[in-house]
Amino acid sequence: MTSDSADRSWLDSVTFEAMTQFDLAGVLRIERISFPTAWTPESYLREIHNVNSYYMVARYQGTVVGYAGMWVIQDEAHVSTIAVAPEYRRRGLGEALMRHLMVTARSRHAILMTLEVREHNLIAQTLYRKLGFQTHSFLPHYYGDTGENAYVMRRELGEG
Repeated sequence: MTSDSADRSWLDSVTFEAMTQFDLAGVLRIERISFPTAWTPESYLREIHNVNSYYMVARYQGTVVGYAGMWVIQDEAHVSTIAVAPEYRRRGLGEALMRHLMVTARSRHAILMTLEVREHNLIAQTLYRKLGFQTHSFLPHYYGDTGENAYVMRRELGEG
């Protein structure tokens, strides 16, 4: 992996696959590094088997390097989690994960996508804005682990 964040050719070798229980070790490794409070393996297992959920991994050279998940209920998709391994950040993988979620949400007839983002996570907010998300509302003290505020962001997906 080069340090050049503009080089995105490596993304052609990334595969996106539905998350399985066999991916949990890789997912949890990234989870513990990325968030103050990590989800449990049991939480992911419940989501993997939830008919309203879609959880996926990004795999590069056989290794889980990122993951994302959402719920799709009626015509709304809600991004519940997304994370990229530190050594692959700022190289286009987060955007690729989000674009994959958006395509999958559309295929499940969602016309709106929402998410919450930490107030101080400016990198994520920049990505979401690039993808057409707009700030919809503000949630004070939303995150129980840190007490941090959140923004609710949303984007119309359109029909089809």
